[in-house]
Amino acid sequence: MVGVQIFGVKNSQATRAAERFFKERRVVIQFVDLRQKTMARGEIKRFVDRFGLAGLLDAEGKAYADAGLKYLRMGDTQLLERIERDPSLLRLPLVRGGKLLSVGHDEESWTAMLAGTS
Repeated sequence: MVGVQIFGVKNSQATRAAERFFKERRVVIQFVDLRQKTMARGEIKRFVDRFGLAGLLDAEGKAYADAGLKYLRMGDTQLLERIERDPSLLRLPLVRGGKLLSVGHDEESWTAMLAGTS
């Protein structure tokens, strides 16, 4: 069975839920802790192309408000640089299973990934 790649941070409840979901189903997980290693630009681009930059941001999160992003207007390049420095701005986890992607806690998409990887 092909595995999944989870981008997140260890202290994120949603990231832990994704790990648990896939481990319970005995799926091989490659976990990338975004506090230790930033995502490659090409990897970020896959998610941006699929969900849009606004779809990746956790606009309801504390980090978003603390960064002043509710009031600042930034270009996509500046926003991507900000995300690279502070992964808590993202709706975590970002999960890739084959060609399927998901953002945030999305068990429906995770189940679809399992169907596509069998």
